[in-house]
Amino acid sequence: MTVYIRNATAVALFFLFACAGNNVAAQTERQYEMACVAFYNLENLFDTIHQEGVNDYEFLPDGKNQWNSEKYWSKINNLAKVISQIGTASTPTGPVVLGVSEIENRMPLEDLVNDPQIKARNYQIVHHDGPDARGVDVALLYNPAFFVLDTFLTYPLTIPDQPDFKTREQLLVKGDLLGEEFHFIVVHWPSRLGGDASRSLRVAAATLSKHIFDSIMAIKPDAKIILMGDMNDDPTDESIAKVLNATSDKKKIAAGSYLFNPSEALYKNGIGSLAYRDTWNLFDQMIMTPSIYSDSRETLSYYQFKVFNEKWLRNQSGRYKDYPLRTFAGGAWLNGYSDHFPVYTLLIRELKTE
Repeated sequence: MTVYIRNATAVALFFLFACAGNNVAAQTERQYEMACVAFYNLENLFDTIHQEGVNDYEFLPDGKNQWNSEKYWSKINNLAKVISQIGTASTPTGPVVLGVSEIENRMPLEDLVNDPQIKARNYQIVHHDGPDARGVDVALLYNPAFFVLDTFLTYPLTIPDQPDFKTREQLLVKGDLLGEEFHFIVVHWPSRLGGDASRSLRVAAATLSKHIFDSIMAIKPDAKIILMGDMNDDPTDESIAKVLNATSDKKKIAAGSYLFNPSEALYKNGIGSLAYRDTWNLFDQMIMTPSIYSDSRETLSYYQFKVFNEKWLRNQSGRYKDYPLRTFAGGAWLNGYSDHFPVYTLLIRELKTE
């Protein structure tokens, strides 16, 4: 099978030529359109101004990281470079929907989407200031040429026996992606600080995410929903595999009651989105309803899930060779990108021909 890519004003269109044996004449031509949906943990995208009530002191000019305008604008430029190239090997439009995490407020997002490297995409922003103690939030960027926003809601995570616990809200965005109704849930579940004691927090976060899935599917069983984010857990951990019932096993998905998690197969093959103590984790995942995982190409359906881990995004040498090249390490400014690689899913739909 040979794939030919050509540019289009809306999406990447490509032709698949399937040959039967050696009979070149016996070939079928089909035309498809493709959309890229991505997620990227931006690793502490803070502005340089103190925000009242927020613990952002290490990211101020006189703070621990001496976070000044030079470093801030370099970070913006670096992140825009990454976003400009995610998925472009398959579709020249890049991500038409992009979930992000670890952003302090709306202002850095405004600066990011106006960077010359991605400004032409005209990304719009869905963001809400949440209750996290450090002030970091999740958000969703979308290209209005492909995604039409309908509504969005935020869901705070509360822990009954920890009334002072504060973490990121879960963001639900509904709209039309290339004319089809989609729901996107953007999350950044509680961190692993505290070791095993923190596991229950991510189980609680997964329970909230499952509630959002169930609430939508109770009204529309075949709803197309994609949960994306930094789960701070791997695909085989309890929060993902048991609470969400997410798997890459085709038989389980076909039998019902399971969500589709394409990242599970990658993780089991040793592919990760971040590294810690010489171990790769795949915390950055996309989990979707079975209606997206379909052999039918009549509507937008799952085609591929990838970690965007290009060589230039990695440390080139030393003890941490091939780890994501991050902004800071050991108190030193590395002028990198993020401590996470982005991940993305390609959705595909066959174009009707007359």
